Amino acid sequence: MKKVLILGANGQIARIVEERLLNEQPDVELTLFLRNASRLENLAGNDRVTLVDGDVENAADVNMAMKGQDVVYVAMVDHDADNKITKNVINAMQNNGVKRVISSNILGIYNEVPGEFGRWNQAQVSWGLQAAINADQLLKDSGLDYTTIRIPWLNDHDEVKYSVTHEGEEYVGVSGSRQSVADVIVKMIADPTYLAKDSIGLADPDTQGLDRPVY
Repeated sequence: MKKVLILGANGQIARIVEERLLNEQPDVELTLFLRNASRLENLAGNDRVTLVDGDVENAADVNMAMKGQDVVYVAMVDHDADNKITKNVINAMQNNGVKRVISSNILGIYNEVPGEFGRWNQAQVSWGLQAAINADQLLKDSGLDYTTIRIPWLNDHDEVKYSVTHEGEEYVGVSGSRQSVADVIVKMIADPTYLAKDSIGLADPDTQGLDRPVY
């Protein structure tokens, strides 16, 4: 069985990922880590699910949950000025010999978003931008098999439709569905070599050139 740890397991994208993994990948066992595990009590009876109460800013909590895992999905963006979340994840992975991590981040950390939308986005995310940049760099320097996902402005459309860009490339699109972000995460968990040691952007290419997000 492939053991997958999801940190921030009650997030909207995380819950889509969990449902799809349980339905589509029978070789996966989930450890779902969140501040109040009772929020996922609907999964408590599933023999492929372990619920863990914990705080990602508590190094001991993260280290305990990391034991025996194969893949880690960090379902929140690290906006902590000291990057405590990312540092705790990296340290726990190194302590426990875990190599594969998928980490959520924001678009714009490389000034890769063009045009008027890029200027608007930069203004919107400026308060947490440096922490997001630092989190990405920490992963690059960690020696882990990381993927940074630079998530677009999200909507709840049901359609799975996205194009993937890489570091050094212009970001394509402004918005995407939570279903689309979940889809690329599910693919990486199915094949941990997919997009490893990469930083990806993804969005609906039909939204390219728009000045504001599509909700």
